[in-house]
Amino acid sequence: MMAELIRTLSDHIDDVNSCAFSDSLLATCSLDKTIRVYFLSDYNEVSFSPLRGHTYAVHCCCFSPGQTMLASCSTDGRTIVWNMCNGQIMASLEHPSCSPVRVCRFSPSNMYLVSGAADGSVVLWNVSLMKFFRSGLVKDGSLVACAFSPDGSVFITGSSSGDITAWDDNMRCLYNEKAHDLGVTCCDFSQQPVIDKKSGNECFQMASCGQDNEVRLWLVLCERGLEVQCKVTLSGHTAPVLSCAFSSDGQMVVSGSVDKSVIIFSATNGCILHILTHHTRYVTACALASNQPLLAVGSMDKTVTIWKLGSSSQSTVGRLKRTGAHIENWTEKDVRNWLSAEGLDEVEQQFSSNNIDGKELLDLTKDTLLNDLKIESLGLRNKIMRKIEELRSKMKATSSNIPEEYLCPITWEIMKDPVIASDGYSYEKRAIESWISTRRTSPMTNLPLENLLLTPNRTLKMALNRWLDTRPDHKDDQVIT
Repeated sequence: MMAELIRTLSDHIDDVNSCAFSDSLLATCSLDKTIRVYFLSDYNEVSFSPLRGHTYAVHCCCFSPGQTMLASCSTDGRTIVWNMCNGQIMASLEHPSCSPVRVCRFSPSNMYLVSGAADGSVVLWNVSLMKFFRSGLVKDGSLVACAFSPDGSVFITGSSSGDITAWDDNMRCLYNEKAHDLGVTCCDFSQQPVIDKKSGNECFQMASCGQDNEVRLWLVLCERGLEVQCKVTLSGHTAPVLSCAFSSDGQMVVSGSVDKSVIIFSATNGCILHILTHHTRYVTACALASNQPLLAVGSMDKTVTIWKLGSSSQSTVGRLKRTGAHIENWTEKDVRNWLSAEGLDEVEQQFSSNNIDGKELLDLTKDTLLNDLKIESLGLRNKIMRKIEELRSKMKATSSNIPEEYLCPITWEIMKDPVIASDGYSYEKRAIESWISTRRTSPMTNLPLENLLLTPNRTLKMALNRWLDTRPDHKDDQVIT
Protein backbone atom coordinates (compact mmCIF):
# COMPACT_ATOMS: atom_id res chain seq x y z
CA MET A 1 0.00 0.00 0.00
CA MET A 2 1.48 3.28 -1.16
CA ALA A 3 0.23 6.63 0.11
CA GLU A 4 1.37 9.86 -1.54
CA LEU A 5 0.52 13.29 -0.13
CA ILE A 6 -0.92 15.29 -3.02
CA ARG A 7 -2.51 18.33 -1.36
CA THR A 8 -2.78 20.16 1.97
CA LEU A 9 -5.85 22.35 2.52
CA SER A 10 -5.31 25.13 5.08
CA ASP A 11 -8.45 27.23 4.80
CA HIS A 12 -10.05 26.48 8.19
CA ILE A 13 -8.96 28.69 11.09
CA ASP A 14 -9.72 26.14 13.82
CA ASP A 15 -9.78 22.36 14.39
CA VAL A 16 -11.12 20.26 11.52
CA ASN A 17 -13.77 17.83 12.80
CA SER A 18 -15.04 15.90 9.78
CA CYS A 19 -14.41 15.14 6.10
CA ALA A 20 -16.75 13.64 3.50
CA PHE A 21 -16.44 12.73 -0.19
CA SER A 22 -18.96 12.71 -3.00
CA ASP A 23 -17.98 11.57 -6.50
CA SER A 24 -16.78 15.06 -7.40
CA LEU A 25 -16.55 17.03 -4.15
CA LEU A 26 -14.86 17.02 -0.76
CA ALA A 27 -16.56 18.66 2.23
CA THR A 28 -14.81 19.57 5.49
CA CYS A 29 -16.14 21.18 8.67
CA SER A 30 -14.55 22.83 11.65
CA LEU A 31 -14.75 24.42 15.06
CA ASP A 32 -14.62 27.70 13.11
CA LYS A 33 -18.41 27.24 12.43
CA THR A 34 -17.97 26.74 8.68
CA ILE A 35 -18.19 23.98 6.11
CA ARG A 36 -15.87 24.19 3.12
CA VAL A 37 -16.51 22.40 -0.16
CA TYR A 38 -13.81 21.62 -2.75
CA PHE A 39 -13.75 20.26 -6.29
CA LEU A 40 -11.83 16.97 -6.48
CA SER A 41 -10.61 17.91 -9.94
CA ASP A 42 -8.33 20.70 -8.73
CA TYR A 43 -9.07 21.13 -4.96
CA ASN A 44 -10.27 24.67 -5.48
CA GLU A 45 -13.28 25.72 -3.43
CA VAL A 46 -16.68 25.82 -5.12
CA SER A 47 -18.17 29.26 -5.64
CA PHE A 48 -20.52 29.06 -2.64
CA SER A 49 -17.89 27.85 -0.16
CA PRO A 50 -17.54 28.37 2.76
CA LEU A 51 -21.04 27.51 3.97
CA ARG A 52 -22.06 29.71 6.89
CA GLY A 53 -25.21 29.04 8.87
CA HIS A 54 -24.21 27.43 12.14
CA THR A 55 -23.61 29.66 15.13
CA TYR A 56 -21.25 27.27 16.94
CA ALA A 57 -18.72 24.56 16.09
CA VAL A 58 -19.64 22.14 13.27
CA HIS A 59 -18.94 18.55 14.29
CA CYS A 60 -19.94 16.41 11.32
CA CYS A 61 -20.85 16.62 7.62
CA CYS A 62 -22.07 14.02 5.13
CA PHE A 63 -23.35 13.85 1.55
CA SER A 64 -26.72 12.39 0.60
CA PRO A 65 -26.69 9.20 -1.52
CA GLY A 66 -27.67 11.20 -4.58
CA GLN A 67 -24.94 13.73 -3.70
CA THR A 68 -27.27 16.67 -4.28
CA MET A 69 -27.41 17.52 -0.57
CA LEU A 70 -24.94 17.94 2.27
CA ALA A 71 -25.94 17.67 5.93
CA SER A 72 -24.00 19.27 8.78
CA CYS A 73 -24.59 19.35 12.53
CA SER A 74 -23.37 21.60 15.28
CA THR A 75 -23.15 22.53 18.94
CA ASP A 76 -25.96 24.98 18.13
CA GLY A 77 -28.38 22.02 18.30
CA ARG A 78 -29.21 22.06 14.60
CA THR A 79 -28.71 19.81 11.60
CA ILE A 80 -28.64 21.88 8.41
CA VAL A 81 -29.29 20.41 4.96
CA TRP A 82 -27.54 22.30 2.14
CA ASN A 83 -28.26 22.31 -1.59
CA MET A 84 -25.06 21.29 -3.39
CA CYS A 85 -26.05 23.08 -6.57
CA ASN A 86 -26.01 26.55 -5.05
CA GLY A 87 -25.05 26.25 -1.36
CA GLN A 88 -28.47 27.38 -0.16
CA ILE A 89 -30.01 26.07 3.07
CA MET A 90 -32.81 23.60 2.28
CA ALA A 91 -33.75 22.95 5.91
CA SER A 92 -32.56 23.81 9.40
CA LEU A 93 -33.63 20.93 11.66
CA GLU A 94 -33.61 21.82 15.35
CA HIS A 95 -32.98 18.90 17.67
CA PRO A 96 -36.03 18.43 19.94
CA SER A 97 -33.92 18.76 23.08
CA CYS A 98 -31.78 21.58 21.61
CA SER A 99 -28.76 19.55 22.77
CA PRO A 100 -25.49 19.88 20.79
CA VAL A 101 -25.63 17.56 17.76
CA ARG A 102 -22.47 15.50 17.31
CA VAL A 103 -23.17 13.25 14.30
CA CYS A 104 -25.46 13.02 11.25
CA ARG A 105 -25.92 10.44 8.49
CA PHE A 106 -28.25 9.89 5.51
CA SER A 107 -29.83 6.46 5.04
CA PRO A 108 -28.82 4.62 1.82
CA SER A 109 -32.31 5.16 0.36
CA ASN A 110 -32.18 8.87 1.24
CA MET A 111 -35.48 8.40 3.06
CA TYR A 112 -34.07 9.36 6.44
CA LEU A 113 -31.43 11.57 7.99
CA VAL A 114 -30.31 10.58 11.46
CA SER A 115 -28.81 12.98 13.99
CA GLY A 116 -27.34 12.13 17.39
CA ALA A 117 -26.90 14.55 20.26
CA ALA A 118 -24.86 15.06 23.42
CA ASP A 119 -27.82 14.15 25.66
CA GLY A 120 -27.96 10.64 24.14
CA SER A 121 -30.99 11.32 21.95
CA VAL A 122 -31.14 10.11 18.37
CA VAL A 123 -33.61 11.52 15.83
CA LEU A 124 -34.77 10.24 12.45
CA TRP A 125 -35.79 13.04 10.09
CA ASN A 126 -37.98 12.47 7.03
CA VAL A 127 -35.80 13.81 4.21
CA SER A 128 -38.54 14.38 1.61
CA LEU A 129 -40.63 16.39 4.09
CA MET A 130 -37.66 17.74 6.08
CA LYS A 131 -39.61 17.01 9.25
CA PHE A 132 -39.22 15.07 12.49
CA PHE A 133 -40.09 11.37 12.11
CA ARG A 134 -39.10 9.42 15.25
CA SER A 135 -36.63 9.60 18.12
CA GLY A 136 -34.92 7.34 20.63
CA LEU A 137 -32.55 7.58 23.57
CA VAL A 138 -29.44 5.58 24.47
CA LYS A 139 -29.26 4.46 28.07
CA ASP A 140 -26.04 6.29 28.91
CA GLY A 141 -23.63 8.81 27.46
CA SER A 142 -23.52 11.21 24.52
CA LEU A 143 -24.23 10.03 20.99
CA VAL A 144 -21.01 10.52 19.01
CA ALA A 145 -21.08 7.97 16.16
CA CYS A 146 -23.54 6.61 13.63
CA ALA A 147 -23.56 4.45 10.48
CA PHE A 148 -26.26 2.81 8.33
CA SER A 149 -25.94 -0.76 7.06
CA PRO A 150 -25.62 -0.81 3.26
CA ASP A 151 -29.13 -2.23 2.85
CA GLY A 152 -30.58 0.39 5.19
CA SER A 153 -32.29 -2.18 7.40
CA VAL A 154 -30.48 -1.03 10.55
CA PHE A 155 -28.27 1.76 11.76
CA ILE A 156 -25.66 1.60 14.51
CA THR A 157 -24.97 4.36 17.01
CA GLY A 158 -21.98 4.68 19.31
CA SER A 159 -21.90 6.52 22.62
CA SER A 160 -19.33 8.11 24.89
CA SER A 161 -20.17 5.42 27.46
CA GLY A 162 -18.68 2.80 25.12
CA ASP A 163 -21.89 1.15 23.87
CA ILE A 164 -22.89 0.40 20.31
CA THR A 165 -26.64 0.20 19.73
CA ALA A 166 -28.50 -1.11 16.67
CA TRP A 167 -31.84 0.44 15.64
CA ASP A 168 -34.45 -0.11 12.95
CA ASP A 169 -36.41 2.71 11.29
CA ASN A 170 -39.12 2.34 13.94
CA MET A 171 -36.48 3.32 16.50
CA ARG A 172 -36.65 -0.09 18.14
CA CYS A 173 -33.43 -1.04 19.91
CA LEU A 174 -32.37 -4.33 18.30
CA TYR A 175 -28.99 -4.78 19.96
CA ASN A 176 -26.75 -3.17 22.57
CA GLU A 177 -23.22 -4.04 23.64
CA LYS A 178 -20.20 -2.49 25.31
CA ALA A 179 -17.77 -2.09 22.42
CA HIS A 180 -15.00 0.17 23.75
CA ASP A 181 -14.41 0.47 27.48
CA LEU A 182 -13.65 4.19 27.54
CA GLY A 183 -16.10 5.32 24.87
CA VAL A 184 -16.87 4.90 21.18
CA THR A 185 -15.70 7.72 18.90
CA CYS A 186 -16.67 6.61 15.37
CA CYS A 187 -18.12 3.74 13.34
CA ASP A 188 -18.44 2.89 9.65
CA PHE A 189 -19.91 0.09 7.53
CA SER A 190 -18.20 -1.56 4.59
CA GLN A 191 -20.39 -1.34 1.50
CA GLN A 192 -19.34 -4.82 0.39
CA PRO A 193 -21.10 -7.82 2.01
CA VAL A 194 -19.09 -10.82 3.18
CA ILE A 195 -19.97 -14.42 3.99
CA ASP A 196 -20.03 -15.47 7.63
CA LYS A 197 -17.90 -18.64 7.85
CA LYS A 198 -19.98 -20.15 10.66
CA SER A 199 -23.47 -19.74 9.24
CA GLY A 200 -22.68 -19.37 5.56
CA ASN A 201 -25.00 -16.34 5.48
CA GLU A 202 -24.27 -12.98 3.95
CA CYS A 203 -23.43 -10.28 6.46
CA PHE A 204 -21.89 -6.81 6.70
CA GLN A 205 -18.62 -5.63 8.19
CA MET A 206 -18.53 -2.65 10.52
CA ALA A 207 -15.57 -0.85 12.03
CA SER A 208 -15.64 0.99 15.34
CA CYS A 209 -12.97 2.87 17.24
CA GLY A 210 -12.67 4.35 20.68
CA GLN A 211 -10.89 5.95 23.57
CA ASP A 212 -9.26 2.58 24.39
CA ASN A 213 -6.73 3.11 21.52
CA GLU A 214 -8.29 0.30 19.47
CA VAL A 215 -10.19 -0.32 16.26
CA ARG A 216 -12.59 -3.26 16.15
CA LEU A 217 -14.11 -5.03 13.15
CA TRP A 218 -17.60 -6.50 13.57
CA LEU A 219 -19.79 -8.85 11.58
CA VAL A 220 -23.41 -7.70 11.47
CA LEU A 221 -25.86 -10.46 10.47
CA CYS A 222 -29.41 -9.49 9.61
CA GLU A 223 -30.78 -12.84 8.33
CA ARG A 224 -32.63 -14.19 11.38
CA GLY A 225 -32.85 -11.37 13.83
CA LEU A 226 -29.89 -9.08 14.33
CA GLU A 227 -26.58 -10.55 15.45
CA VAL A 228 -23.36 -8.58 15.97
CA GLN A 229 -20.04 -10.37 16.45
CA CYS A 230 -16.59 -8.90 17.08
CA LYS A 231 -14.36 -10.30 14.34
CA VAL A 232 -10.97 -8.85 15.30
CA THR A 233 -9.36 -6.05 17.30
CA LEU A 234 -6.81 -3.94 15.43
CA SER A 235 -3.96 -2.55 17.49
CA GLY A 236 -1.29 -0.08 16.51
CA HIS A 237 -2.31 3.31 17.86
CA THR A 238 -0.82 4.49 21.14
CA ALA A 239 -3.61 6.92 22.04
CA PRO A 240 -7.41 7.22 21.59
CA VAL A 241 -8.63 6.58 18.04
CA LEU A 242 -10.99 9.35 16.90
CA SER A 243 -12.03 8.27 13.40
CA CYS A 244 -12.29 5.18 11.21
CA ALA A 245 -13.47 4.47 7.67
CA PHE A 246 -13.76 1.51 5.27
CA SER A 247 -12.51 1.58 1.69
CA SER A 248 -15.22 1.11 -0.95
CA ASP A 249 -14.05 -2.45 -1.71
CA GLY A 250 -14.04 -3.40 1.98
CA GLN A 251 -10.38 -4.43 1.87
CA MET A 252 -8.95 -1.61 4.00
CA VAL A 253 -9.80 0.21 7.20
CA VAL A 254 -8.26 3.61 7.90
CA SER A 255 -8.08 5.16 11.37
CA GLY A 256 -6.88 8.46 12.82
CA SER A 257 -5.74 9.04 16.38
CA VAL A 258 -4.70 11.37 19.17
CA ASP A 259 -1.20 9.97 18.57
CA LYS A 260 -1.24 12.20 15.40
CA SER A 261 -1.01 9.20 13.07
CA VAL A 262 -3.22 7.54 10.48
CA ILE A 263 -2.99 3.77 10.14
CA ILE A 264 -4.15 1.84 7.08
CA PHE A 265 -5.10 -1.72 8.07
CA SER A 266 -5.91 -4.76 5.97
CA ALA A 267 -9.53 -5.67 6.77
CA THR A 268 -8.77 -9.25 5.74
CA ASN A 269 -6.11 -10.12 8.30
CA GLY A 270 -5.73 -7.00 10.45
CA CYS A 271 -2.15 -6.28 9.37
CA ILE A 272 -0.86 -2.72 9.25
CA LEU A 273 -0.30 -1.76 5.61
CA HIS A 274 0.87 1.81 6.10
CA ILE A 275 1.28 4.52 8.76
CA LEU A 276 1.01 8.24 7.97
CA THR A 277 2.59 10.70 10.40
CA HIS A 278 2.20 14.03 8.64
CA HIS A 279 -0.05 15.94 11.05
CA THR A 280 1.30 17.86 14.03
CA ARG A 281 -1.80 17.54 16.26
CA TYR A 282 -4.61 15.04 16.86
CA VAL A 283 -6.09 13.40 13.76
CA THR A 284 -9.83 13.90 14.14
CA ALA A 285 -11.27 12.73 10.81
CA CYS A 286 -10.55 10.41 7.92
CA ALA A 287 -12.61 9.61 4.83
CA LEU A 288 -12.06 7.43 1.76
CA ALA A 289 -13.49 8.29 -1.65
CA SER A 290 -15.74 5.65 -3.22
CA ASN A 291 -14.70 6.10 -6.85
CA GLN A 292 -11.07 7.24 -6.58
CA PRO A 293 -8.05 6.04 -4.56
CA LEU A 294 -8.18 9.11 -2.31
CA LEU A 295 -7.94 9.54 1.45
CA ALA A 296 -8.80 12.79 3.26
CA VAL A 297 -7.45 13.38 6.78
CA GLY A 298 -8.55 16.21 9.07
CA SER A 299 -6.68 17.37 12.15
CA MET A 300 -6.64 19.74 15.08
CA ASP A 301 -3.69 21.40 13.32
CA LYS A 302 -6.44 23.10 11.21
CA THR A 303 -5.43 21.36 7.99
CA VAL A 304 -6.87 18.65 5.75
CA THR A 305 -4.41 16.47 3.85
CA ILE A 306 -5.33 14.58 0.68
CA TRP A 307 -3.51 11.34 -0.04
CA LYS A 308 -3.46 9.24 -3.18
CA LEU A 309 -3.43 5.53 -2.40
CA GLY A 310 -1.75 3.01 -4.69
CA SER A 311 0.89 3.73 -7.30
CA SER A 312 2.44 7.11 -7.91
CA SER A 313 4.99 8.68 -10.21
CA GLN A 314 7.44 8.81 -7.31
CA SER A 315 7.06 5.13 -6.40
CA THR A 316 7.62 3.21 -9.62
CA VAL A 317 9.76 0.64 -7.82
CA GLY A 318 7.02 0.04 -5.26
CA ARG A 319 4.39 -0.39 -7.98
CA LEU A 320 6.51 -2.78 -10.00
CA LYS A 321 7.44 -4.81 -6.92
CA ARG A 322 3.80 -5.13 -5.93
CA THR A 323 2.93 -6.43 -9.41
CA GLY A 324 5.94 -8.72 -9.51
CA ALA A 325 3.81 -11.84 -9.96
CA HIS A 326 2.97 -10.59 -13.47
CA ILE A 327 6.44 -9.63 -14.64
CA GLU A 328 6.04 -11.79 -17.72
CA ASN A 329 3.24 -9.39 -18.77
CA TRP A 330 5.36 -6.26 -18.38
CA THR A 331 5.63 -4.05 -21.44
CA GLU A 332 8.91 -2.64 -22.70
CA LYS A 333 7.97 0.63 -21.00
CA ASP A 334 7.44 -1.20 -17.68
CA VAL A 335 10.92 -2.67 -17.99
CA ARG A 336 12.40 0.77 -18.68
CA ASN A 337 10.55 2.18 -15.66
CA TRP A 338 11.89 -0.66 -13.53
CA LEU A 339 15.45 0.02 -14.70
CA SER A 340 15.07 3.71 -13.87
CA ALA A 341 13.60 2.97 -10.44
CA GLU A 342 16.47 0.59 -9.66
CA GLY A 343 19.11 3.17 -10.68
CA LEU A 344 20.00 1.39 -13.93
CA ASP A 345 19.24 4.27 -16.32
CA GLU A 346 22.56 3.77 -18.12
CA VAL A 347 21.38 0.51 -19.74
CA GLU A 348 17.89 1.67 -20.73
CA GLN A 349 19.02 2.28 -24.32
CA GLN A 350 20.38 -1.27 -24.74
CA PHE A 351 17.20 -2.78 -23.30
CA SER A 352 15.00 -0.55 -25.47
CA SER A 353 16.87 -1.22 -28.72
CA ASN A 354 16.63 -4.96 -28.06
CA ASN A 355 12.88 -4.77 -27.28
CA ILE A 356 13.24 -6.30 -23.80
CA ASP A 357 9.80 -6.85 -22.26
CA GLY A 358 8.91 -8.73 -19.07
CA LYS A 359 9.28 -12.22 -20.51
CA GLU A 360 12.62 -11.36 -22.13
CA LEU A 361 13.79 -9.78 -18.87
CA LEU A 362 13.23 -12.99 -16.92
CA ASP A 363 15.20 -14.98 -19.51
CA LEU A 364 18.30 -12.79 -19.34
CA THR A 365 21.63 -14.27 -18.23
CA LYS A 366 25.07 -12.80 -17.68
CA ASP A 367 26.10 -14.14 -21.10
CA THR A 368 23.19 -12.52 -22.94
CA LEU A 369 23.85 -9.24 -21.13
CA LEU A 370 27.45 -9.35 -22.39
CA ASN A 371 27.07 -10.86 -25.86
CA ASP A 372 23.66 -9.62 -26.99
CA LEU A 373 23.13 -6.38 -25.06
CA LYS A 374 26.85 -5.48 -25.15
CA ILE A 375 27.02 -4.56 -21.46
CA GLU A 376 30.75 -4.92 -20.87
CA SER A 377 31.02 -3.90 -17.20
CA LEU A 378 31.14 -7.02 -15.02
CA GLY A 379 29.92 -5.13 -11.97
CA LEU A 380 26.97 -3.71 -13.90
CA ARG A 381 26.02 -7.14 -15.25
CA ASN A 382 26.14 -8.59 -11.74
CA LYS A 383 23.97 -5.77 -10.40
CA ILE A 384 21.37 -6.31 -13.13
CA MET A 385 21.28 -10.05 -12.43
CA ARG A 386 20.84 -9.46 -8.70
CA LYS A 387 17.84 -7.25 -9.43
CA ILE A 388 16.39 -9.84 -11.80
CA GLU A 389 16.83 -12.53 -9.13
CA GLU A 390 14.82 -10.36 -6.74
CA LEU A 391 11.99 -10.30 -9.29
CA ARG A 392 12.18 -14.08 -9.73
CA SER A 393 12.01 -14.52 -5.95
CA LYS A 394 8.97 -12.27 -5.90
CA MET A 395 7.26 -14.41 -8.54
CA LYS A 396 8.06 -17.59 -6.64
CA ALA A 397 6.76 -16.21 -3.34
CA THR A 398 3.56 -14.89 -4.85
CA SER A 399 2.86 -18.09 -6.76
CA SER A 400 3.07 -19.95 -3.41
CA ASN A 401 -0.06 -18.06 -2.26
CA ILE A 402 1.83 -16.28 0.52
CA PRO A 403 -0.01 -13.05 1.44
CA GLU A 404 2.13 -10.21 0.15
CA GLU A 405 1.99 -8.29 3.44
CA TYR A 406 3.90 -11.17 5.07
CA LEU A 407 6.83 -10.79 2.65
CA CYS A 408 9.66 -8.35 3.27
CA PRO A 409 9.68 -5.86 0.37
CA ILE A 410 13.48 -6.06 0.28
CA THR A 411 14.13 -9.82 0.39
CA TRP A 412 10.68 -11.12 -0.69
CA GLU A 413 10.96 -13.74 2.03
CA ILE A 414 8.50 -14.36 4.87
CA MET A 415 9.30 -11.95 7.70
CA LYS A 416 10.25 -13.32 11.10
CA ASP A 417 10.96 -10.05 12.93
CA PRO A 418 8.86 -7.37 11.17
CA VAL A 419 9.51 -3.72 12.00
CA ILE A 420 7.96 -0.48 10.75
CA ALA A 421 10.29 2.13 9.26
CA SER A 422 9.57 5.86 9.16
CA ASP A 423 8.13 5.49 5.64
CA GLY A 424 5.26 3.52 7.21
CA TYR A 425 6.17 0.18 5.58
CA SER A 426 7.06 -3.07 7.34
CA TYR A 427 10.32 -4.87 6.65
CA GLU A 428 12.34 -7.78 8.03
CA LYS A 429 14.49 -6.14 10.71
CA ARG A 430 17.86 -7.43 9.46
CA ALA A 431 17.04 -6.50 5.86
CA ILE A 432 16.07 -2.90 6.58
CA GLU A 433 18.99 -2.47 8.99
CA SER A 434 21.33 -3.57 6.22
CA TRP A 435 19.57 -1.26 3.77
CA ILE A 436 19.80 1.88 5.91
CA SER A 437 23.42 1.17 6.79
CA THR A 438 24.38 2.28 3.27
CA ARG A 439 21.54 4.67 2.29
CA ARG A 440 18.77 6.73 3.91
CA THR A 441 15.99 6.30 1.37
CA SER A 442 12.82 4.21 1.52
CA PRO A 443 13.09 0.87 -0.32
CA MET A 444 9.48 1.34 -1.44
CA THR A 445 9.30 5.00 -2.44
CA ASN A 446 12.95 5.97 -3.07
CA LEU A 447 12.23 9.09 -0.98
CA PRO A 448 14.42 10.13 1.99
CA LEU A 449 13.49 8.51 5.31
CA GLU A 450 12.41 11.01 7.97
CA ASN A 451 14.44 9.11 10.56
CA LEU A 452 16.07 5.70 11.07
CA LEU A 453 13.79 4.57 13.90
CA LEU A 454 12.50 0.99 13.53
CA THR A 455 9.37 0.05 15.51
CA PRO A 456 8.43 -3.62 16.10
CA ASN A 457 5.20 -4.48 14.24
CA ARG A 458 3.62 -6.75 16.87
CA THR A 459 0.26 -6.84 15.11
CA LEU A 460 1.87 -8.20 11.95
CA LYS A 461 3.95 -10.65 13.98
CA MET A 462 0.82 -12.10 15.63
CA ALA A 463 -0.98 -12.33 12.28
CA LEU A 464 2.04 -14.11 10.82
CA ASN A 465 2.01 -16.68 13.60
CA ARG A 466 -1.71 -17.31 13.09
CA TRP A 467 -1.18 -17.78 9.36
CA LEU A 468 1.83 -20.05 9.84
CA ASP A 469 -0.21 -22.23 12.21
CA THR A 470 -2.49 -23.05 9.28
CA ARG A 471 0.41 -23.82 6.93
CA PRO A 472 2.16 -27.11 7.77
CA ASP A 473 4.67 -26.46 5.00
CA HIS A 474 5.85 -23.33 6.86
CA LYS A 475 6.01 -24.65 10.43
CA ASP A 476 9.75 -24.07 10.52
CA ASP A 477 9.19 -20.38 9.81
CA GLN A 478 7.25 -19.88 13.07
CA VAL A 479 7.89 -16.39 14.43
CA ILE A 480 9.24 -16.38 17.97
CA THR A 481 7.36 -13.93 20.20
